Amino acid sequence: MKVWTWVGSAVALAAVGGVAGFGIAAHEQLSEITHEPPYRLQSAPQALEPATPSPIDDASLRTTLATLADNPALGTFHGRVSTADNETVFDRASDEPLQPASVTKVLTASAALLSLGAQDRITTEVVRGADPGAVTIKAAGDVWLDAEALDDLAEQVGTADAVYIDTSAWDGMAEMLPGWNPLDIDGGFVAPLQPAMLSGGRLGGETTGDVPRSHAPALDVAQALADRVGAQTVGLGPADGEVVAAVESPTLVQRLELMMKNSDNVYAEAIGREVALERGTKDGPGATLSVLEERGYDTSGVVLRDNSGLSTEDRIAPKLLNALLHDAVAEPALRPLLSALPVAAGEGTLEDRFGDLPGRGWVRAKTGTLDGTASLAGTVTSVNGNVYTFALICNDADVLAARRAMDEFTSALRNF
Repeated sequence: MKVWTWVGSAVALAAVGGVAGFGIAAHEQLSEITHEPPYRLQSAPQALEPATPSPIDDASLRTTLATLADNPALGTFHGRVSTADNETVFDRASDEPLQPASVTKVLTASAALLSLGAQDRITTEVVRGADPGAVTIKAAGDVWLDAEALDDLAEQVGTADAVYIDTSAWDGMAEMLPGWNPLDIDGGFVAPLQPAMLSGGRLGGETTGDVPRSHAPALDVAQALADRVGAQTVGLGPADGEVVAAVESPTLVQRLELMMKNSDNVYAEAIGREVALERGTKDGPGATLSVLEERGYDTSGVVLRDNSGLSTEDRIAPKLLNALLHDAVAEPALRPLLSALPVAAGEGTLEDRFGDLPGRGWVRAKTGTLDGTASLAGTVTSVNGNVYTFALICNDADVLAARRAMDEFTSALRNF
C-alpha cells in the first residue's frame, strides 16, 4: 500500500471519530423528515428504430456521374463507384491500371491489417554485450521513434561510453526504390529506408510535414541515445548481448493513421516491409500483393515497385482500390482503414480541399499526387443515408484542375 493511502485513511478515521456525536444527533433529526416516493422514469411507448437509407434515384445518379466524368480536366480518367451493398453505379475502365500515386497506400494498409492485425506493435531493443560500456540498438523497423521513446530507452540503459545500432533487420532490402528521385530526400518526401528512424527521418526535431529528411536516419537514432546516456562513440554494429532496454511502437492502427492522413511515404514503406518479414520475404510490394491475392482480390495488371506510390512505375486499377474500400465498409477486419482516411476540408491531405462543396466533412479519402497524376479513393455518406465507395485515378492531367474535378465528382454523391 502506498504511504499516502494509509495516511489518508488514518486522517479520515480520526475525522469520523471526532464528529461521531454530531452524526448521531443529526441522524435522529433527519430520520423524522418525510419525502415523496423516488421518481421513476417511464418506459418509452415503443423502441426507436434505426434510420434506413432512402432508395437511390439510379438513373439520375448515373447521368450526373457520367456528365461529371466527361470533364476534360480529368485527363485520362478511370474510376469506379459502388454502393454499400456492392452495386456499381459508375464505371469507367476501372479494370485498366493507371499510375496511382499515393492511393497505393490503400493496398499497403489493407495488406497490413489482414496479415498483422490492428494491435500489432514493433519492439526495439537495446543490448549490452561483453563490453559493459557499450550498448547496441537492435533496429526492428520502428521508424516512428520519437524523443519520448529515446528518453525511455536512456532511462533503462543508464550510462554508456558507446552506442551502436544494428540495421541488419532490413539487410537485402534497397534503401532507395525504383522510380524514386534522390532529390526527394532533401525535399522531405522520403528518407533512405533504414529500420530505425526518428519521426520518419525528419530533421530539426520535426515530427510531421514534408521537411528535409536525414541521409543517415539510423545513425541519428544512435546519436540521439548517445546524447542521452553520455556516450562519445556512435556507429554501426551487430546486436549481441543481454537485453537491457526496450520500447514499443504505436499500434498498427495508430501507425496507419499517421501514414494515411498525411500520406507519409517512409511510414508506408516500413509497414510494407513489416508485412514482408512476417511472411518470410524481403519483397515488400510483392508481399502486399500476395496477401491481397490470398484473400481473393483481383490483382491482375497491378505493378508495385514500392508500398507508398512514390514510384513512377506503379500501376493499379481503380476496381481493386474500390473493392478494398467496400470491404472496409462491410467487414470488421478492414474497418480501421476508414478511420485512417483524411476528412474532406478537415485534416491531412484533404484539409485544404472541398471547402465550398457538399462533400465537406462527408468525404473521407486517400489522395494521390505525382506530376500529371491525381487520384482519390474513399467513401462518402449521402444526405439520404446511402454509403458509397469510390476510386478515381487521373493521368496526363493538370493536377490542380483534376483535383477540383474529382472533388466535384465525389461531392455529387452527397446528394443521392
